[in-house]
Amino acid sequence: MKLHRYVNAFAVAVSVAAMVVPVLFAEDTPAPSVSRVEVVLAKQYKSQVATLQEEFVQAGLTNVHFQFARLGQPPQNIGLGRDVPAERAREVIRLALKYNLGVGILLPERLFPPRFVTIASSNYDDTVEFPINQAALAQLQSPDLTTDEFHRLYRTLTTTSAEPKGRY
Repeated sequence: MKLHRYVNAFAVAVSVAAMVVPVLFAEDTPAPSVSRVEVVLAKQYKSQVATLQEEFVQAGLTNVHFQFARLGQPPQNIGLGRDVPAERAREVIRLALKYNLGVGILLPERLFPPRFVTIASSNYDDTVEFPINQAALAQLQSPDLTTDEFHRLYRTLTTTSAEPKGRY
């Protein structure tokens, strides 16, 4: 008889928890504008991780993961997910210009999760790299662009109707 009461009490507790827990997590907690930032920098910055972390946080990029190239300079590319707000994307460009000696290549949105950012990734080959000139980069940096306009321009710059050039 006692065991039966404990089983019933446990069943009621589980039922109540199943109804309450989703409500606790469904409150108006906004999702971060950028979920993850992966950055590869030259070896010279390895001793400055705390300063780098602070600068990225001030730019609104909190979940930043740094890697450092063993030799040479990492590729001058950036990749942005389709839901990265325009103001955060402009900060990514600014930081890439500052710490990676420029932005010469864009990686298409379709390769990344919606709120993901990468700077200087070497994970992609030239079949998905889209060179960008200074005029187009200046257009992306325009503070007048809304997030939708920014991503429309970004998609335009990272699509091509021509056959890919390169080794493939």
